[in-house]
Amino acid sequence: MTLPGYLTIPENTFNARIHAAWERSSPCMLCPRQCMALRKKGELGFCRTGIHPHIASYGPHFGEEGPISGTRGSGTVFFTGCTMGCRFCQNYEISHDRVGQEITVHDLADIFLYLQERGCHNINLVTPTHQVPAILESLRIAIKGGLQIPIVYNTSGYESPGTLSLLEGIIDIYMPDFKFADEETGKNLSCTTNYPRICEEALREMHRQAGDLTLEDGIAIRGLLIRHLVLPGRTSESEKIIKFIAEQISRDTWLNIMDQYRPAGEIRKTCPDGYADMLRRVSDKEFVHVRKVAEKYGLVRGLE
Repeated sequence: MTLPGYLTIPENTFNARIHAAWERSSPCMLCPRQCMALRKKGELGFCRTGIHPHIASYGPHFGEEGPISGTRGSGTVFFTGCTMGCRFCQNYEISHDRVGQEITVHDLADIFLYLQERGCHNINLVTPTHQVPAILESLRIAIKGGLQIPIVYNTSGYESPGTLSLLEGIIDIYMPDFKFADEETGKNLSCTTNYPRICEEALREMHRQAGDLTLEDGIAIRGLLIRHLVLPGRTSESEKIIKFIAEQISRDTWLNIMDQYRPAGEIRKTCPDGYADMLRRVSDKEFVHVRKVAEKYGLVRGLE
C-alpha cells in the first residue's frame, strides 16, 4: 500500500508549515481575497468564519466520483463558510449562513480518526481553504493517533499560491472545481476577482505537486481530479475550460463534467442582468455538447 504523503514529511517541516499557515490566517491572507481579517482577535473574514474549525457535518459519503467514494465511502468533512460568494451555491446554508458548529483542533483530529475507523478510503476536506491552519494542526494530532489514509482537498479552485505551497506533500488528492472561464461571470455570479486566472494558476500548481490521478485497485491514492459544473447558457465557457485543461494541464486529467446545476441560493431572488439562463436547469443538449468537446480534446478519463 502506498503511504499518504503526509507520513513522509519530516516533523520539523510539518511543524513549520503549521506555523506559517497560522501566520497567514491573521491578518488573513489564506485565499486570493487577502481580506486581512484579524481572525485571532475574533474578526470574521469574507469566509464568515473565525480562527477555530467550524464544520457543518461529517461522515462516509458515497456520492463522489467512483475513485473517491469507492466501496466504503469518502470520509467527508463539510466546513462552514467559503472563500467564494456563489449566488447559486447548492449548499448555501453552509457556505453563506454559517450553519454548523465551532469545534477544537482535537475534535477535528478525532473526526479524522473516526472516519478512518469507519473504513472510509480517504479524508475528504470540503471547502477547506479558509480552515487550512486548523486542518494542518488537526492532521498532526491525528497522525500521532494512527491516521494513514489519503487526504482529499475538495475546493472551488479559488486558491492562493502561498497557501497551496504549504500543502505540498501533505495533500494527496486535489479535487478542485473550475467554474468560470470569463472574469465577468466570476464577478457577477461569485463576487470574485480574476477567477479564471487564479484558478488556472492553482490547477497548474496542484498538478505540479500531485500529477495525474493515480489509482490502486480502482481507488484514488494521489493526483488531480477536476470538476466542472456545466452552467445553463454558458457552454462557450465550458469549451475554454476544457481547452485549457487539455493543452496546459494534461490530457490524462480526470475530468468530471457535471449536469446537476439547479437554481439555488440567492440566484432565484437576485439574478444579475444578462444571466437569466441561470434561472433554469442545464439542458441535455448543452450537457452532451460539453462532453463531446471533452472527447474532442482527448479528455476521456472521467467520462466513462
